[in-house]
Amino acid sequence: MSKIPSPSTEFLDSLSPEALAAPVSGIIEVFKYGWGRPGLIPLWAGEGDMSTPSFISDATTRSLAAGETFYTPNLGIPDFRASVSRYMSALYDQELGPERFLCTIGGMHALQIAMRMALTTGDEILVPSPAWPNFVGCAKVVGAVPVMVPMALTDGPNGRWLLDTDRLASAITPKTKAIVINSPSNPTGWTATEAELSATLALARKHGLWIIADEIYGKFVFDGSKRAPSFHDIMDENDRVMFVQTFSKNWAMTGWRIGWLECPPALAQTAENLIQYSSSGVATFLQRGAIAALDHGDSFVAHQIARAKQGREIVCDGLAHLGNIQFAKPEGAFYLYFSVAGETDSLALAKRMIDEANVGLAPGFAFDTNGGSYLRLCFARKADDLTEATRRLAKALIR
Repeated sequence: MSKIPSPSTEFLDSLSPEALAAPVSGIIEVFKYGWGRPGLIPLWAGEGDMSTPSFISDATTRSLAAGETFYTPNLGIPDFRASVSRYMSALYDQELGPERFLCTIGGMHALQIAMRMALTTGDEILVPSPAWPNFVGCAKVVGAVPVMVPMALTDGPNGRWLLDTDRLASAITPKTKAIVINSPSNPTGWTATEAELSATLALARKHGLWIIADEIYGKFVFDGSKRAPSFHDIMDENDRVMFVQTFSKNWAMTGWRIGWLECPPALAQTAENLIQYSSSGVATFLQRGAIAALDHGDSFVAHQIARAKQGREIVCDGLAHLGNIQFAKPEGAFYLYFSVAGETDSLALAKRMIDEANVGLAPGFAFDTNGGSYLRLCFARKADDLTEATRRLAKALIR
């Protein structure tokens, strides 16, 4: 007698390969394990502990009170696109017109639109690794094949992560259509030099590839610079570069789900079509808050960066003396990505840190298939929390 399949199996068998390819988040697995534990210090997610400042929320409230609750242009209201244009033009010391900028439901939506434009089923996209897991997940959902290109970690007290462009070049095949570059990087804090960006752009030009640039943490640098090096510094109008951006990090707006995609104006109609069939635009009142962030948020962003710089010193100094810990001091972003000698299962290690230290960290396997000894710690929090978390971790990690 044949076995009758369960309804759940039949449902899954009927789904598209692209839907089934969406991977489970390793960060969420740890989050579920530790969520709600009394006294736990949560450093697993990519967000700080500050809520959105009132000058941003007030702008949204005023918009709601004014009745701006109707359908909105798919690409964003003109005021929003003009505000992004002013902000980006000032940041990069060049004229970047509003026609380059399209409003999205956060950086993730911008990434999705960019990949849908650049990739189709079977195409390959190169992803320097360790990498934010959503790059891989997003590529798989559109039917593309992410090809992980390992980065190198140099030894010594001044060690840093390096993008080996020879290794990147050797990974290119006839199926390669794009490269994703995240600098400053989540999770490593690697911040590309202009030379690394130039070498990557040269590869893209040679092979006709798109670059999808995630420069979300561009202002979170700790060497006194105004910002990190950018493809904006070296590209010309004929280069195939798209930028994904979000309001989440700079302005403490993670829950707002608003961002933007920057792309050549020739792509605007295609992007608008994709926005129409995914979100049909971002609410006007959210865009009003975003405009306030761009126009009046410089001092708040500076405060966020100063806190992150202090947090970096606390966690790096607190863990550096442990003989079984290795890391490159992050040059940018607000994460410490560190390995623990002798460990091979980062998920089990992260759960052990919850049980023994009551600190939530993200497991390295979420960012790199070879990340079994790694954990990621977000240091965008107040100093007291980070000092206590570091004390607990140091005690639990000493073996």
